[in-house]
Parts: sequence; structure tokens; C-alpha cells
Amino acid sequence: MVRRLLESALTIHSVLVLEGRQDRVADLVRDDIDFLVVPKDVMNTVVGFDLHRGVLACAQRPPNRSITELASTARTIAVLEGINDHENIGAIARSARALGIDAMLLDPTTADPWYRRAVRVSMGEMMYLPIGRATAWPAALHELRSHGFVIAALTPSPDAVDLAAFTAARPDRVALLLGAEGPGLSQAALDDSDVHVRIPIRSTVDSLNVGHAAAIAFAALGNPTDA
Repeated sequence: MVRRLLESALTIHSVLVLEGRQDRVADLVRDDIDFLVVPKDVMNTVVGFDLHRGVLACAQRPPNRSITELASTARTIAVLEGINDHENIGAIARSARALGIDAMLLDPTTADPWYRRAVRVSMGEMMYLPIGRATAWPAALHELRSHGFVIAALTPSPDAVDLAAFTAARPDRVALLLGAEGPGLSQAALDDSDVHVRIPIRSTVDSLNVGHAAAIAFAALGNPTDA
């Protein structure tokens, strides 16, 4: 994880490493980063427990991108509403990066994507994904629409359009709206969406985990190239 951080564009203040483990990251530590080598007792005190990999790093939290900034380069944006499970947020970010989703926009009630568990579950991909936080909701959906995005709400509703059919006539720019497990998307978000999209599943199964559902939709809508 620390190597992924050091390879990212984030501002890094310092790296703390256990004696004898400098070689793990020394090749990536720039001259402007404090590189501190400490004995085990100091590392344990800093971490707070004796269960770690012997390397820590301190970086500056990146600022939230505005919708205009996200829209300037993105073709497909994952929009999260009311998702408070950090593991789901991390899984969504990892799938977004892997499957060619360009950015992630969070509503005001979605949990912090920079919480340690979320970053770890994302396998560090959170550090490479442009992320914004909407301040007005659901007004943010109108702003996305003004930039040419079609707002597609992912929902298990039987009245929604099948994902395959939506993908076959994919709009140029898509904002895929994802809601929390249990309550799902708010009625306001559903009402402000342009289209409701569903992943067909067996009638005997209630729904999919939001992280899994996101990955399926990302695979259909994303553009996983390295260009």
C-alpha cells in the first residue's frame, strides 16, 4: 500500500520504516520526503499495536474535485448516494479503476472514502481515482446533466431497463447512480434520474451487494484501457 502511495501524485510528508526494511520502499522515496528509520519499539508505539508490516507513510488528504473538474475529463462517473460501508466504498473504487470508470462523485451522506479501511479495500486505487463530494443533493445530478451526462440509476426494480439494453444504446456520457444496501436510492434521486437500469437476477434472490452490482455495471459501461 505504501508503494502505491509513493507512486501516486498525492503529496507525501514522511515515511516511517522499521530497521532492516528500508529496501522495501527506499527506491521510491524522493528527497523532499522525510524518511525515518526506527527500531521496533518506536514503530509499535506509533502504530499502537504489534501488528503491522513495518512501513508507514503520512500523506496529505487530496482536495475534493468539483463536478466541473470531474466532468472536464470523465466520460463515465460513479455517483454514490448514502453508502456508509467503508468496505463497499473501497470495493467500488477498486472496480472503478480496474474497469475504466473515470471518476467518483459522493453525495453529502456517503462515508469518507479516505478512511483507512476504504483505502485498504481499494488496494490503494482510491489514490488514483478523481473523487468529488457534492454539497447540494440532488441538485448535483442537475449539474452533471448540464455537462452532458445521462443519469442512470442502478435499481433492482422490475420496471427498470436491463443493463444489456442500456449498454447497447449507451449514451456518450453516463453518471451511474449507486445507493446503499437496504434503503437503496432515495426517491428524490430516482425521480431526478434520466433512466432506471437493472441487473437481471433470479427472482428468488432479493438483490446484489452494491459493490458486486457496481462491478457488473462498470464492466458493461467502462473503458478499461491504459491509454
